[in-house]
Amino acid sequence: MRHSQDQTATRVEQDSMGNINVPKDALYGAQTQRAFDNFQISQMRFSDAFYDALILIKKVAALVNVDLGLLDEARKNAIVSACDRLLDGEHRDQFVLDVFQTGSGTSSNMNANEVIAHLASAQSSQDVHPNNHVNLGQSSNDVIPTAIRIACALEVEKTLLPSVQLLQAGLLDKGREFKHVIRTGRTHLMDAMPLSFEQTFSAYASQLEQNTERMIEALPRICELPQGGTAVGTGVNAHPEFAKRFCIKLSDMTGFHFVETRNHVAAQGTADVPLELSGQLKALAMSLYKICNDIRWMNSGPNNGLGEIQLKALQPGSSIMPAKVNPVIEEAVAMVCAHVVGLDASNTMAASSSQFELNVMQPLLAHNLLQGIELLSQGCEHLREKSIQYITVNEQKIADDMAKNPILVTALNSIIGYDLAAKIAKEALANKRALIEVALEMTELSREELEKILDPNNLCGPQE
Repeated sequence: MRHSQDQTATRVEQDSMGNINVPKDALYGAQTQRAFDNFQISQMRFSDAFYDALILIKKVAALVNVDLGLLDEARKNAIVSACDRLLDGEHRDQFVLDVFQTGSGTSSNMNANEVIAHLASAQSSQDVHPNNHVNLGQSSNDVIPTAIRIACALEVEKTLLPSVQLLQAGLLDKGREFKHVIRTGRTHLMDAMPLSFEQTFSAYASQLEQNTERMIEALPRICELPQGGTAVGTGVNAHPEFAKRFCIKLSDMTGFHFVETRNHVAAQGTADVPLELSGQLKALAMSLYKICNDIRWMNSGPNNGLGEIQLKALQPGSSIMPAKVNPVIEEAVAMVCAHVVGLDASNTMAASSSQFELNVMQPLLAHNLLQGIELLSQGCEHLREKSIQYITVNEQKIADDMAKNPILVTALNSIIGYDLAAKIAKEALANKRALIEVALEMTELSREELEKILDPNNLCGPQE
């Protein structure tokens, strides 16, 4: 079902192309209406985070322009007041445009300009024009890539990084809770040398820590803003000091260190920086995917799988098998990860649409990046809150399996040699016997010696 407008009562609005009917109570004008009519492709709309950034640009621009003597105090006050109302969540239903629109995002830029101008004019003694005043010193070609960077920087810092760090802490806590339990390691999905649950879960936490570091390292480049480059990066129609002052005022307002891009033409003509962040989101998705699948494997069973851990039962797992309980949170988060990988592929295609002085898939980049950040944030929170903290370990099952792990014979290599060790392992495996019992028969080592050598606790390497 497509987004609809109430056309029962309309007013006539005019732009450079002529007259057009607009819903009577709409706060937007002709250019938004034309875009609405042209782009009925999906029901996908930009997130609040994107519109917050777009509106914030308009507010900061008004403050800078009045300081530069380009905008009068009355109009500045009206524009700032209108932006504040929108930033407080008012009139969000007036942002009606499809994500799939003109590649520069001009439609959404004008949607914001028109709504702000309408609100500002209604409370001002002077007419506030969407282009002449709200969009003063700006172009869609620098506004939209700037909005992408601002929104991504704020959402990564405020939402994603805290979610990842809380999950990381949850994994470390779970590892410490069961640090005394030694499990069979696996390579190629086959039994390998042992390691502790603390080592296992600290490895997951380390993955997330490195993902966090990479995203933090990318943020300074995200915070280099194209604003002030106007149409092609040369700054035509913007005051020479606009870009620098814009970044200073925005930084003061947000607490972030935003700076003017080192090259406006490059910043507007490419999507290299957003694509770098997209790659970091994909890397995080792959880390979460590995963690989810390891947990699914360890939880498999309960009788005919690994059965090393038990997840909290959240819901029935089958419409036909009454006793079945599935790892539903891990599966849901794995789907999030798959989707984020798809978003990155889409972003790669979007970045390839950088020709000369403009990338013409800006709206798609905006939508994909912010959706990926939101999904990964929620995925981390769900995994921590609904799964990780409730994991229990089946210690007796793990101990029984460990006793039959033929790979422990590796510890005897330096004492009895590789060939005899291999024979012991094959005998234990073939007859499903405890390794130590076979070693007692095939070597001259005492039980006490073998218990010490084959103790899994001594085979996990150094631990804190």
